Amino acid sequence: MSETAKYIIFKLREQSFAVDIHQVISIERIQKLTEVPRTSKFIKGVTQIRDVTTPIIDLKERLYMPKSEVTDDFRILVIQFNEMQIGLIIDAAEEVKDIANSAIQPAPPIIGGVKQTFVKGIAKLDEELLIILELETILNAEEISELEKVID
Repeated sequence: MSETAKYIIFKLREQSFAVDIHQVISIERIQKLTEVPRTSKFIKGVTQIRDVTTPIIDLKERLYMPKSEVTDDFRILVIQFNEMQIGLIIDAAEEVKDIANSAIQPAPPIIGGVKQTFVKGIAKLDEELLIILELETILNAEEISELEKVID
């Protein structure tokens, strides 16, 4: 019997991605952001989510994907990252799914335009490739420090 884990499946453009549900605090509607000057391009600003000042990152820009105009359909995937609450702008949240660990294969060096350093693995679900992100590697130490300054 294979071990399974729960993942939240979401879309960035037409590509499906997943993150371990244990890292996710909530999924929120897109909201007004307060821009923070002199920050990295992918940091879109900060907002209050459940009384916590939360930096918001455009996940497509962070993953070097072509950006798109933000719409009301977009969501903020609120995650716990290095004892910080961070919001990731995603196109749409799809579902929560159990994925067997044995179904996750190592990722090739670049998949769907996303660097392998951000990818935990890939899984095939319903004839579609699902890219499973490794949230711990999404930001480097310098970028984490930048986010900490944004919320201080």
